[in-house]
Amino acid sequence: DMVENSADKKARTENFITRFARWYTPVVVICALLLAVIPPLAFNGQWNDWIHRALSFLVVSCPCALVISVPLSFFGGIGGAAKHGILVKGSNYLETISKATTVVFDKTGTLTKGTFTVTSINPNGVTEDELLRWAAIAESCSSHPIARAIESAWDGSIDTDKLEVEERAGMGVSVRDGKHVVLAGNGRLMESEGIEWTPCDKIGTVVYVALDGEFIGSILISDQVKQDSAQAIDRLHKLGVTKIAMLTGDRKETAMAVGRGLGVDEILSQLMPGDKVDAVERLMDKSSGALVFVGDGINDAPVLTRADVGVAMGALGSDAAIEAADIVLMDDKPSRLAETIRIARKTMGIVWQNIVFALAVKAVVLILSAFNITGMWMAVFADVGVTVIAIINAMRAMRVEKI
Repeated sequence: DMVENSADKKARTENFITRFARWYTPVVVICALLLAVIPPLAFNGQWNDWIHRALSFLVVSCPCALVISVPLSFFGGIGGAAKHGILVKGSNYLETISKATTVVFDKTGTLTKGTFTVTSINPNGVTEDELLRWAAIAESCSSHPIARAIESAWDGSIDTDKLEVEERAGMGVSVRDGKHVVLAGNGRLMESEGIEWTPCDKIGTVVYVALDGEFIGSILISDQVKQDSAQAIDRLHKLGVTKIAMLTGDRKETAMAVGRGLGVDEILSQLMPGDKVDAVERLMDKSSGALVFVGDGINDAPVLTRADVGVAMGALGSDAAIEAADIVLMDDKPSRLAETIRIARKTMGIVWQNIVFALAVKAVVLILSAFNITGMWMAVFADVGVTVIAIINAMRAMRVEKI
């Protein structure tokens, strides 16, 4: 459906060709009419000769090669990308991403697998089972991957009907279970409630848990980096992307460990959803070309919309992220982004080849036809022949070689 509706979102080049043809066609028709009438009337030229020249001029000037081959090139690029699991929602996004100089990645679920597992339980004044139980109660009403990891680690059953849940955006969750209030989240949640807590210095995502205003421990949750994430960063650098950044709400230590291991240029951590938008806007101001943001979560939807091109992960990505994105990577591989940019640049190269070739041939033959140096056969070639050649060239956009 996204590919079929991509025609509604034309690239600037397509729109330019449409506007160009709208003015070009009446202009050349008037020029052909003047070429047929003025020389015989003003300079006693032969009517048959000048009418023949005007007809040749009119045949050559037909803009078919442009108005057919340019959209066909974009459709070929979109189709070629779709064959490789890359859904582009419009040719305008294909044109914009070809100019990408800055790429910003979300961390969790984008550069990492987003499948969390509990790797360490650090109780404070309670047993490990009690800490895990209260954490599971707090996270039982959440669909976040971290919450699912804690629930999976706890084998017991939880009656969610009696729970009163309050989500704290960017911090965690507060749950009332009868007479008890459980808090589970990051350090900012503990600070906001005035709870004294002990930071965990281990690498990973840490969930701090408090019961009735008392800190009862922390749970360390780890996420694995995707196998092709480092390859994706390397390929983007080779394609000439000058800046690659990573945004995350995780702690600085965790973010630095992942970002440095992948070779990311800039790492921004402990960000709220709104902070991500601000960070992307600052990066856009510094970028000399287009900025591409790649994310997967519902919190990434505003950033996907704000970026020049938003790219979402299609398999694990949330519906909100996929809807807000301009391009969707169906297999969740970050390395597909480099392939998308390569396809976009190849497509734009073919588009400009067709434009330059068609205009150059037509300009030369138009002049020759006006001076009666070429006949109708050359005019037909400049129209139909050039169109066929441009269409064959446009079809190359559908052929995408894997990298």
